[in-house]
Amino acid sequence: MRDPGVEVAALFRAGRAAVGALLLDFDGPVCRVFAHYPAPRVAASLVDMLRRRGVTLPPSLAEEPDPLEILRRIDARGDQEVTRVVEDALCAAERRAVTTAEPTPYARDVIVAARQAGLPVAIVSNNSAGAVMAYLTMHRLDSLITHVVGRAYAAPGLMKPNPAPIRKAGYAVGAPPDRCVLVGDSLADVYGAQAAGVRVIGFANQPDKVDMFRQAGADTTVTSMRWIAEALTAAPHPQTEHAPRL
Repeated sequence: MRDPGVEVAALFRAGRAAVGALLLDFDGPVCRVFAHYPAPRVAASLVDMLRRRGVTLPPSLAEEPDPLEILRRIDARGDQEVTRVVEDALCAAERRAVTTAEPTPYARDVIVAARQAGLPVAIVSNNSAGAVMAYLTMHRLDSLITHVVGRAYAAPGLMKPNPAPIRKAGYAVGAPPDRCVLVGDSLADVYGAQAAGVRVIGFANQPDKVDMFRQAGADTTVTSMRWIAEALTAAPHPQTEHAPRL
């Protein structure tokens, strides 16, 4: 792997005007949402709820460990009422999960460094905005986040890799796509950013993601959020109206 410190620093220094906002995925770059309330357990609870409502599920869906994928596949069946039921249950589960979510090392440092550098910071997540805001408030990060774009209600087709939420986040903080940098830990983040015209840093929080992100065309890849925090601290960003008093 190439030197992430050099690559990330170059990304933020490559023409000061080229970087106008930092966009962060939530589950991964900011915290481990399901650290103590595992995603497979949430998925199983959604399956049980659907079965109690008399919804017939194929074995592949009944055994799906990803609750977001369950939401997607239920929505594809075309019954909006059932989609809303799953959405509501998933939102409640995510709110429960964030109460025990584990902060990602150096995530706070990244957010603070970005704000001190004068960059607005937006969260753009496939998790619900309510869960994101609950976590940010609990960890006293809410005042540092300029905007939160969460999962569109009962419309999983608008989740990343759909570029719509990424574009929405950039628009909300006043930065055009070519001045935004997204940090994400999944291919959905990489492909969504590319479709939105946004540069992307792959956060490889698992070893196999390094090559995965490189092959997908991420602008650079890091194995720790520390590299991003250090790059933001070292980069010659002038203070702007976005910088809070910390």
